[in-house]
Amino acid sequence: MIENTKCECGHQNAVGTVLCESCGKPLSEELLRGTGPLEMRYDGVARRSMRANPTPIDRVWNFFSSVKVAVYLIIVTLLAASLGTIFQQENMFINRDPAFLLSYYKENYGWFGELYYRLGLSRTFESWWFRGLLFMIGTSLVVCSLDRVLPLYRALKNQQIRKHPTFILRQKVSYAATLPLDAHPSEPSGPADQEEAARRWVERMSAILKKQRYRVHTDGTALLAEKNRFSRWGPYINHIGLIIFLLAALARSVPGWHMDEYYGFLEGQTQKIPNTPYYLKNEKFTVDFYKPEELPEGMRNQGALVPKMYETQAVLYRCAADCDDPSKQPVLEEVARHNILVNHPLKYKGLLAYQYDWQETPQLISVRATLKNRQTGEAYGSFVLDMKQPQDSYVAGPYQLKLRGYYPEFAFENGAPVTKSNDPKAPAFIFTITGPDLPPEGEPYIYFPREIDREQFGQDAINGALGRKLELAVGSMDDVQVALYTSWLNIRVDKPLPYIWVGAAITVIGLAMGFYWQHRRIWLRIDGDRLLFGAHTNKNWYGLRREAAYALNRAGIAVDAKTLETGGKRS
Repeated sequence: MIENTKCECGHQNAVGTVLCESCGKPLSEELLRGTGPLEMRYDGVARRSMRANPTPIDRVWNFFSSVKVAVYLIIVTLLAASLGTIFQQENMFINRDPAFLLSYYKENYGWFGELYYRLGLSRTFESWWFRGLLFMIGTSLVVCSLDRVLPLYRALKNQQIRKHPTFILRQKVSYAATLPLDAHPSEPSGPADQEEAARRWVERMSAILKKQRYRVHTDGTALLAEKNRFSRWGPYINHIGLIIFLLAALARSVPGWHMDEYYGFLEGQTQKIPNTPYYLKNEKFTVDFYKPEELPEGMRNQGALVPKMYETQAVLYRCAADCDDPSKQPVLEEVARHNILVNHPLKYKGLLAYQYDWQETPQLISVRATLKNRQTGEAYGSFVLDMKQPQDSYVAGPYQLKLRGYYPEFAFENGAPVTKSNDPKAPAFIFTITGPDLPPEGEPYIYFPREIDREQFGQDAINGALGRKLELAVGSMDDVQVALYTSWLNIRVDKPLPYIWVGAAITVIGLAMGFYWQHRRIWLRIDGDRLLFGAHTNKNWYGLRREAAYALNRAGIAVDAKTLETGGKRS
């Protein structure tokens, strides 16, 4: 059975509509016989969430369209966020090894800290369930807005100037009376003269309302005056801002969109910034300490070295070619250069590098080695050995040295050479040397750049006859490059941040529209000499009542503002 929702005014309303979208007449007999003020939320237009026989999809829609559900979701999310602020979150640590973190929480916060870590609360804001709550709030905002804004738009778009008498009289601010004789230009002699007098009275009221900044529409002896309709969209603009804000917050989980990590950059080395196309080189690190006379007496007596300033001379590169080919050296192009100080980061296209800390870590960076003849002292040539990325082969005069193995921290295990780590703490190079007076296939040669390692592992004994003939040696300390410091930088990328600010700005605009302006409407119709006057607003009824009384008084009808708000009862 198809429900007939066509009003007597001829407008076809959607199923579930309470008040006709056009004339405002109550569509149910029960509501038509009532006496109290009409429910004017969305002007009685049907909402999808109010369907009588909902489908499973409608039930999901109804769940998220509920304001009560939205409030509960916000409360749960706030409680969850507060749990994440009890102790320090994991993303604030440089060392994120699980064993270290568990030990830290247990030692500093006791059994509760250990429980806090094991429950995953130390990763609250990165957890799937917290992001799920944000997603549900966003879904609720979208559904709530669509469930209400579309009916509201339809109601305001379909407004008819001449409203049904019941609609006018059952407004919270309303008035009904016989048009006073002094409102007529002369005593009417017939229906035509009476209608003309009513038209003139409406025109007079129209002029008064226009001075109060109302937009006035007239239809013969009926009038619709409206102002600040835009304020009705304030809550939905607010919702749009919140949705953008939440989407931006969720976008931080997209790879490459957000980074807040700590990396150590050894002095003199170029290092790739993970998950970005950028490389950063710490050209030089400088630290300046306070002099004893500049320190308070208590610290002076302790003999502590207090850093006054520390600075990283940084160069930022972007990979231009061979970025993902591990067999080739990436082609880098310089894009930024900046001396990084505390609170003075390097900035480039959304990437920021903050000075966070520093550490004394003396390491060998490179040496310029010279191949010599041990008997004659003749030098054949020299080349630079990089401790991080040595080349495959080197040429020294008539000799060629092919790299067969590189061990940053050399050691023997079970009679075989191994490396304990990737840090050049005891570097060793194994070459195959070919050239004059050597076999065509060449001979092996092991080289330790550090003197202490040569003596410890017996370089000369290992190299045998070749070692007695040829020698790789460093001429002076100028041929040795040593990094004294590691600069710890906080690398930040936050691409969603501009969207967060845009969402916040839109939210503020929506709040201002809803708080500082009110949508006010006045309906008026004259039938014969009977005047019907009604007014509605979404807030500040005192202001509307005062404006209505002022307009009526100026039009020649003496009325007290307090008597207009009668709750639909006629005197």
